[in-house]
Parts: sequence; C-alpha cells; structure tokens
Amino acid sequence: MTRTASLSSKLVRIGAALLVLALASIGLTLWVTWQLEGGAAAVNEAGRLRMQTWRLASAVQGATPADAVTLRVRELDASLALLRAGDPGRPLFVPWDRHVGAAFEAVEFLWQAQRPLWAATPPPAPAAADRAAQDLVAAIDRLVSGIERQLAQLTAILNLFQLLMVAMAVASAVVVLYTGYLYVISPLGHVRQGLRRIEAGDFGTRIEVGTADEFGQVAAGFNRMAGTLQSLYGGLEAQVEAKTRRIEAQHARLAALYEVSAFLAQATTLDAMARGFAQRVRAILKAEAAVVRWSEDNERFLLVAADGFPPALCEQEHSLPAGACACGNLQPASGTRVIPIHADLPLHRRPCAEAGYAALVSVPIRLQQRLLGELNLFFRSPVALSDEEAELLDALASHLASAVEGLRAAALAREAAVAAERGHLAGELHDSIAQSLAFLKIQAQLLRTSLQRGQAKQVQATLDELDAGLLESTNDVRALLLHFRTRTNIEDIEPALQLTLQKFRHQTGLRAHLEISGQGLPLPPDVQVQVLHVLQEALSNVRKHARATEARLEVTKGRRWRFAVHDNGAGFDPSLVQDETHVGLKMMRERAACFGCEVRVASGTAGTTVELSLPEHPAVLPARPTSPQAPRHAAEALQA
Repeated sequence: MTRTASLSSKLVRIGAALLVLALASIGLTLWVTWQLEGGAAAVNEAGRLRMQTWRLASAVQGATPADAVTLRVRELDASLALLRAGDPGRPLFVPWDRHVGAAFEAVEFLWQAQRPLWAATPPPAPAAADRAAQDLVAAIDRLVSGIERQLAQLTAILNLFQLLMVAMAVASAVVVLYTGYLYVISPLGHVRQGLRRIEAGDFGTRIEVGTADEFGQVAAGFNRMAGTLQSLYGGLEAQVEAKTRRIEAQHARLAALYEVSAFLAQATTLDAMARGFAQRVRAILKAEAAVVRWSEDNERFLLVAADGFPPALCEQEHSLPAGACACGNLQPASGTRVIPIHADLPLHRRPCAEAGYAALVSVPIRLQQRLLGELNLFFRSPVALSDEEAELLDALASHLASAVEGLRAAALAREAAVAAERGHLAGELHDSIAQSLAFLKIQAQLLRTSLQRGQAKQVQATLDELDAGLLESTNDVRALLLHFRTRTNIEDIEPALQLTLQKFRHQTGLRAHLEISGQGLPLPPDVQVQVLHVLQEALSNVRKHARATEARLEVTKGRRWRFAVHDNGAGFDPSLVQDETHVGLKMMRERAACFGCEVRVASGTAGTTVELSLPEHPAVLPARPTSPQAPRHAAEALQA
C-alpha cells in the first residue's frame, strides 16, 4: 500500500479483500453442497427405478390386472423423465458428465425397447419378464455407479475447499495481525515511547514521521508539542517564580483586606475605628505615618486619627482648610495619588518636608460618590504604587466609609427606637395614669369644696372616690410594669403566656385558662413581644371594665397564628365605642398595626372576645416617627 494512504483507507482495503475471498469461498462451498444434495436425491430416485422395475416384474408374473401393470409402466416413465429434467425444488438433478450421460441413455434406450413387452397383452412369460427386468436393473446400476463417482469427486472438491478456507482463515488472521502491528501497534509503540521520554523530562524527543496517515499526523503533532514544551520549559522556572510572587502578593492583599474588614466590623466607636484603621493600613503599606481626616462639608478636614505622625503636626493640622496643602486638596473625581514632597515648597506647605517626609499617598474616602474624608500615608523616601496596591487602598477606604456609615445608621436606629419607646411610654402614661391623676385632681377640688361647705356625706363619698382612683392608678402602674418587664422565648411563646396569665390571676383573683392547639413554626421574638403587649392590654381591659369572673386565652398555631381572649363579663356595644374615648382598644389596634395585623372585637351579653389573627409571615414594621402630640398630651393631662 502507498505510504500516503490514510489508516482508514488501508484498513478498508484489507477488510474488503478478505471479505471478497470469504464470500467467494462461501459461494463455491454452497454450490458444491448444492450439487451434492441434488446428486444424492438423484441416486435415491435411480434406486427407486430399480424398485419400480422389480415391482413391475412381480405384477406381470402375478397376473395382475392390465390397469395395474399400465400404472407401473407410467411410474417408470415419470421417474425417467424426472431424472432427465431434474427438480430444483427438492433439489434433485443428475451431476451430468460423459459417463453418467451414456449410462442414462442406455437405461432410457433399454426401457424404450422393453416398454412394449411390459404393456403387451397377453403379458410376457415369467422367464422373459425376469430376464428383461434383470437387464434393466443392471443398466440402472451402471447409472447409479456413475452418479456416485461424480458425487465422490464433488465431495473431494468440497473437502479441498474446506481445507482452503481453513488456510485462508489462518492467513487472514496473520494478515490482520501483521497489518495491525504494522499500521497500529508499531506507531502506538513509538508514540508511547515518546510520551515516556517527555514524562522523564527529555523534551528533545521526536518521533519519525514515515507515513501520511492518522498516526503520521499524530506523530507530527507530537513533535510540534514537544518543540513547544521545549521552548516553554526554558523560561518556565522564571515564569513560575514571577507567578508565585504575584500570588503571594495577592494573598497578602486579600489577607490585609479581610483583617481590616473584620476589625471595622467589630469597632464600636469612630475614634477606635479610625485609629485602628490607620495603624493597620500603615503596617500594610510600610509607611512611616498614617493620618485619617474627616470632612462633612468638604471645606475643612478634621484629623480624627493618626499613627506615627508627629504630635506637633497633629496639633498644627487638627483642623485643616480644604486646599491649604497637599493634604485635604481633593477634587470630586480625585483618585489615589502619590504626591512628592519637596523642601522648596511654599511656607505653608513645608511642615511635612521639615519632618523628613519625601512622599505622600492621598487616598479619598468615598461612599457612593460622596466624599467623606481622606487617608494620608507619609514616606521618608520616594514611593511608587502599583495598580494592585492602589486598588487595595481604594477598597480599604471604601470599607472604612461603609463602616462609619454603619455606625451612623446604627446610632440613628437606636435613636429612633428610643424615640419610639418614649412615644409609646408617653402614650401609655397619657392613656392610663395621666387620666387617673386628672380624675383624682378633680376629686380633690370637689373634696375641698365639700369641706368648705361642711357637707360631711359628700366628703365621705369623695374620699371613697379618691380611694378607688388611687387603687386604679396603682393597678395601672402594675400593669405597665408587667408590660415593660415581659420577656419572650425564642423557641415558643407559651411560657410567656403562662407567666402573663399567672400575673393576671394574682392581680385580679379571677380564674384564667390557656388553651393551645395546632402546630406551627415559632413566631419571631419581636413579633412575640408585640403579641404579648396586645394580649396584656386585652386582659387589662377585662380587669378594668368587664366585671367578669373568668377569662380564657385561646391560641391556635398554624401557618396563620390566632389569639383570642374571652371573658364572661357584661359586654358592651363595639359600634358605640370610639378609639378616642376607649383607650385600651386604641392601644391594641396600634400595637397590632406594628406587625401588620388587626384586632377584632365581638361583645354581647355572654361576654367579650378580642381576637388577633396574624399573617403567614408576620414581621414588625419599621418604627415611624413618634408623633409629638403624645408627650404634649401627657404634660397637659398632668397640668389639668
């Protein structure tokens, strides 16, 4: 085969040649087998002729009726015709050659000569019939012997073909093995040896390319790969070393960023945050000094922290006007800069040069494009920042800005929470104790008037009203203390509900029961607190207004929690009650609105039910600004 042919072409050619030989051998074998099968059937049919001849002779000798003898004659005619024409359907055909043809013509001639004798009337004598039958059988025997000799030759040919096929199979196997070794195994062995040498570090290894087939292409690609590896390996160590240094530097920058971020997350005051930030950034950049300046209006920068900076300069630059020197001279779009410090600077810019600093790195501190301050790093020798170091300083400054803003947001949140709690406390005082004190003041005025007029009965009635009012105020104070001291359990609200009912029973002497059903996820702690306040206010209203002897708290857990407070008191008409006049109902609805719920009240002669239904995912809404009216109302009530 040509050395330029592809491997697939070579394999296809070899396979096609072997397939043609196999098909030819199989076809010839099938033909010989067919001949043998037809010849064997012909031998059987010739043997049948002998049987038919003896049966005809027996019929004639036994004085069989003429019709039976005629039938025997016709059977012999049919068998001779079948041997001459053959029958492909069986198959049956005579393997004709010169000797077989002569023997068949002799049989056929003899039969044509004897046929009138067998069909004559009267039939021939037994001796003549026996002699004629023997002659015909002898001719048929010669025909059978000729056919058998022809079949023996065909059998020998078949055996020869079988031996040839075995030899061809062995030769095909040898050819396949040799071609496989020549075209596949040997090239693969060369490639394997080359790979082992490459693995051992011999990048000068090359594979001989002797063909243009697939393995030749693989060898050429292997040689190109080896050449590329050989060229790369020369500078690989230097590249690995440079890459290692870059990775180590990047790791150091990430570690520094994580360290500073963790510190900023833990710092609780601006002073500690700025001082620790300056110390850490100075250590990371190996600067001689670090200063953090802050500005709210971008007109004056205040020094909030310094590390390594001379105390005299700290005092001198505690409050630095914008643009007074290189520090605090930021533009809205300024980035991290390296500013050289020269001894020949103007007088107002010389303090840093006189302190021995030669370079200044200015890093703006921004939060969402808003300039908050500046980080200054001082060096006693000229310095150049890489892009990675500049990105690190920008990221650190951004983290500082976010942390400071987080402190401010936390302070505003605490202030809002304190304001909201004060507003709530003011509302509680206004709605309960303030009104009771106003009532007591009115009763004191009535007592003074009754004393001046000498009305003893009115004085006693007023004193009774004062006693009742003082008792009511004491109970209100206790209820407020109960509200403010309530704590919840992060897992379940049931212990807090049990404690609330226990305190209610202790204050009022009434029977109180807790019924809990269903299964549900625990409520968030802040939602639990709000729910408890609503339920405590409902129980407080039972104590104040219901005139009941029993209270029951039903809790249904599920995707939507439900709380219901029942009492067996006198009841009232909810449609006639306004929030402005019914303090408890107003407070409960305000509480429920804090976590997206509403309070429903049903009342009648059988008592009152206050129901609180929660949404699927309750959450306390952000505190809204406290109305200034509540403290003012409380003060007005105390002054009334």
